[in-house]
Amino acid sequence: FERLSIQERINFARHLSIVVKAGLPIFDGLKVIRRQLVSKTLIKIVDQLIIDLNKGQSLADGLEYHRHVFGDFFINIIRVGETSGTLAQNLLYLADELKKAKDLRSKIRSAMIYPIVILVATVAITSFLTFFVFPKIIPVFSGLNIELPFTTRVLISFLDFSKTYWPYLIVGVIALFVVFRILLRLETFRYFYHRSIFFVPVVSSLMINVTMANFTRVMGLLLKSGIRIVEAVMITSGTLNNMVYRRALLKANEQIKTGIPFAQYLTENKKLFPPLLSGMIEIGENTGNLEDNLFYLSEYYSQEVDNKIHNLTTLLEPVLLLVMGLFVGFV
Repeated sequence: FERLSIQERINFARHLSIVVKAGLPIFDGLKVIRRQLVSKTLIKIVDQLIIDLNKGQSLADGLEYHRHVFGDFFINIIRVGETSGTLAQNLLYLADELKKAKDLRSKIRSAMIYPIVILVATVAITSFLTFFVFPKIIPVFSGLNIELPFTTRVLISFLDFSKTYWPYLIVGVIALFVVFRILLRLETFRYFYHRSIFFVPVVSSLMINVTMANFTRVMGLLLKSGIRIVEAVMITSGTLNNMVYRRALLKANEQIKTGIPFAQYLTENKKLFPPLLSGMIEIGENTGNLEDNLFYLSEYYSQEVDNKIHNLTTLLEPVLLLVMGLFVGFV
């Protein structure tokens, strides 16, 4: 049940970088950080890290017990920093990477605020009309000895059904949500769910760009920290939320072990990996500038995400208003 927000992990990495750069031993640095913490979860983790370091373990080994909180990426960057003597620098890289990931997530969430507001407003207006206004009008319609329009009959039938079975409707909606969340925990279902996103116009393009931005940024940082490409691909796959890309990178990892260039695998999977990505990675592998090319791709796809989000919100505003007007107008 341990959970840390991404901002708490950013602050932890930055503070630890400062104390290490100041020349303090990690053991003493954690004690200094411990006095400034507010999060009970992080206090508990740091207390355990202090105990583990006192027993002679490394910081990365201590963080292994909290892998579910920090993840492979966080731990491996620290492990490489401890081994190479660049821990302070690697912690700063890590904090910057987490901040970029947070900013990207915030942009996507901000883009969803407007559609959610419109949806809530539509449901609220329709519910008010259906459950408070119509019950006073429908008896007048029912007393008329004429055949009502089809749309009116549908609305009256829906209202009668809702009044009779509303508790079951609420329970049913909640049950569907809970079952869906449970099924998402199953790897097979989650894979097919993520696979289905590729067939959704506009959304699929945005999802690909978001994944490419995360993938190139994480892998570039791992390679810059001195991790071999085989291990970097494996660790990067674990940082991606999309199961389709996660499995694709695991397959790529197996092929790289057999001597096949990474770019060749990406080129053979054009549906998942854009030609620009595979082309730039191929150039990077041939010239020895793979890290720089990955960082360039990260910036490029991050900019593409900004453009896609802007275009999507610009398109959604009139469409949602039109849908809302038609729906309420029908009612």
